[in-house]
Amino acid sequence: MNISARLCAGITTGSAEATRALAAEFAATLPPDTTLALHGDMGVGKTTFVQGLARGLGVHEQVTSPTFAIYSVHRGAGRTLVHLDAYRLEDERQVESLLLDEFLVSPWVLAVEWPDKIAGWIPANALHLTLSIVEGDRHCVRLQ
Repeated sequence: MNISARLCAGITTGSAEATRALAAEFAATLPPDTTLALHGDMGVGKTTFVQGLARGLGVHEQVTSPTFAIYSVHRGAGRTLVHLDAYRLEDERQVESLLLDEFLVSPWVLAVEWPDKIAGWIPANALHLTLSIVEGDRHCVRLQ
């Protein structure tokens, strides 16, 4: 079963490193110019998942949450990862002022934390992943 099919069924990980490894595997399957909408409450591992995406895209620098900077740009091996944290945005109109289009030069992957805050801006073809905590300290990742 391929990674996308496994994610549709939901994958539970037992550690942050397992979540990063899962995301790195998924990153290798993403077509160019993909938007990922990462849903889930605070502390469920959205940034950890993006760290794994970065690894899978060949990004060698440290990836942290861009909560206060709103977004960060990471150059990978052949693709750019743009990591947007919409938590502090009030609506999709604010996204336009960020000039993200300047950084979305093909091929790219855009990972959006808190996509519900800017739902009207998220492309219709975006992939939606829901992250949650299950069984105490284990995390579940599901592709919708």
